[in-house]
Amino acid sequence: MRTELHPNSVSPLAAVRNLGILAHVDAGKTTVTERILFATGTIHKRGEVHDGTTVTDFDPQERDRGITIFAAAVSCAWDGHRVNLIDTPGHVDFADEVERSLRVLDGAIAVFDAVAGVEPQSESVWRQADRHGVPRIAFVNKLDRAGADLDRAVASIRARLHPAPLVVQLPIGTEDGFTGVVDLVHMRALVWADDGGTATEGPVPEELRETAARRRRALEETVAELHPAALEEFCAPPGRLSTGTLVTALRELTLSGEGVVVLCGSAYRNRGVEPLLDAVVAYLPSPLDVPAVRGTHQGAERERPADPEGPFAALAFKVTATATGRLTHVRVYSGTIEKGDTVMDPATRRTERVARILRVMADRHQPLDRAVAGDIVAVVGLRSARPGATLCDPDAPLLLEPPGTAEPVVSVAVEARRRTDTGRLAQALARLAEEDPSLAVRTDAETGQTVLSGMGELHLEVAVEKIRRDGGTEVTVGRPRVAHRETVARGVTGLVHRHVHQTGGAGQFAHVVLDVEPLGPEGGFAFRSTVTGGRVPQEYVRAVEAGCRDALAEGPLGGHPVTGLRVTLTDGSTHVKDSSDTAFRTAGRLGLREALRACAMVLLEPVAEVTVTVPEDAVGGVLGDLAVRRGRVTGSETRAGAAVLTATVPLAELFGYATRLRSRTQGRGTFTTRPTGYAPAPAPAPAATPVR
Repeated sequence: MRTELHPNSVSPLAAVRNLGILAHVDAGKTTVTERILFATGTIHKRGEVHDGTTVTDFDPQERDRGITIFAAAVSCAWDGHRVNLIDTPGHVDFADEVERSLRVLDGAIAVFDAVAGVEPQSESVWRQADRHGVPRIAFVNKLDRAGADLDRAVASIRARLHPAPLVVQLPIGTEDGFTGVVDLVHMRALVWADDGGTATEGPVPEELRETAARRRRALEETVAELHPAALEEFCAPPGRLSTGTLVTALRELTLSGEGVVVLCGSAYRNRGVEPLLDAVVAYLPSPLDVPAVRGTHQGAERERPADPEGPFAALAFKVTATATGRLTHVRVYSGTIEKGDTVMDPATRRTERVARILRVMADRHQPLDRAVAGDIVAVVGLRSARPGATLCDPDAPLLLEPPGTAEPVVSVAVEARRRTDTGRLAQALARLAEEDPSLAVRTDAETGQTVLSGMGELHLEVAVEKIRRDGGTEVTVGRPRVAHRETVARGVTGLVHRHVHQTGGAGQFAHVVLDVEPLGPEGGFAFRSTVTGGRVPQEYVRAVEAGCRDALAEGPLGGHPVTGLRVTLTDGSTHVKDSSDTAFRTAGRLGLREALRACAMVLLEPVAEVTVTVPEDAVGGVLGDLAVRRGRVTGSETRAGAAVLTATVPLAELFGYATRLRSRTQGRGTFTTRPTGYAPAPAPAPAATPVR
């Protein structure tokens, strides 16, 4: 059913759905988004990823590369509901875009390839959604492909993601013969013509009635096991669930995360999109169905329910610079905002005026007079707001928790090719870091070079290309380098450090005794105190911890950050006049540095899980190449006539791997990566002794 909502109309909160499209790269997220926009009448011509004509992949780099790089928001209407969609990237280098999007979403559609099932990045984005408590439904896409198998894809969801899959559709036909689905909830058939269009509804085909009845029964049994009210009806005569009870139970299981409704189709052929939209409306939450947003003010935690009449509170999750000005994308959690209103960032205490409010349609915008709780919009006029900033009513301050930002793992040195462009390059880098918090810019203290750090090779390539295209600045880029860490392999106990500093006036005195030990595979840093008898007052204990954290910035092996250790303050003493927070913080910093020099330290390097898909006749060469790259093969399987190899490989060894893989497989091999943490790096080879 195609319906329209006027851009300036205000939908009731119960009729709003804020969704993300999540998936592994090339599973069909952007095509699903495009077909949703077409089915809802928002666009009147279907765009294609391979033609570079889709609405959400509007950036020139996205069209050139054929992948989604930047999260893009669109809005449409279906069955009287306002649906705000964010098409997120599927490549691992842009996982931070997904993280910021998930922070402001109420629900999500997870898209899976019917041939590949759950892929590495599918699993990563699923875990991200788990952390944010975002309810999901699953759409198994590409059922028209050779080797497509809904049951196998569902089995991989059950095995790798661990929710209870609640399959509500049965495909009609296989591979090229896939023409429609049997709706197991309403026991009807939906069939699409060859050119897509609107589905034709009819009875279940005779040859599928027995299978459909069996699968409906299995669905009812699974739902009854998980839902008490459904179980009560299922156990009473006639021993089955009514359609109304089944729909209610499916929605409640989706909202609780105990189950995931699974639908299927082929977005490219426009089959299965309308039932997917119906499922979005039926099973995914409105802003009223999710918990009230929590924030803090003056140290006290407060809640803001999704109430248009309440105090205004919103979170900025994306900032983009356009030809017409700076756009700040926000999710409004509470209250109402109108053009000309003044908003405050409680973290900086700055106030700014909202010049315009826009309904976002990727790179196109529709002006709005106001936005209310539950809306995802862009505002113009904010000059200082950054991704993760809270915007609120100056008379009712509330600081919301910002999205987490991953630490960069790959760095390159960048410099302007012409000296006259040095200032323009600095401005462009500052603008990039402002728009994308997962990019970091610093100046190397030893070489004086400007270093750009990000989440991977592609992430940095895109950033540098953006500088070239947007600013016309010619840039020279150095070889990528990975971000190492240092950790403790064998600790020390009872290290004594006295910090005594006399300057003629009030001096500094602090005495600490530290134990340092490895923390284990979970990494991180832990601090505790076992001092008794008040020998070190509690306020000084906190200062020692702060000093120890200061010391973690540079390790003794190569000045890399230190992780994976526990520090215990076991003893110490104070001076009546000369002891202070500053003295004990300095003692903590210098004492831990001394302790680390006495420990056995290990250099760590980032590693990634690599999934390589190659023809079976190229497996030997690819395995040999992975071994040369210090890869450790962890799995191998055959899927649709190709070999799928899984290996753990140091990230530094993956630079240039795409070119190498293409040459070994005549261009037929593909690979994906997923960061898995850090592992010990090999010790450097000893220098050769000169022959005399």
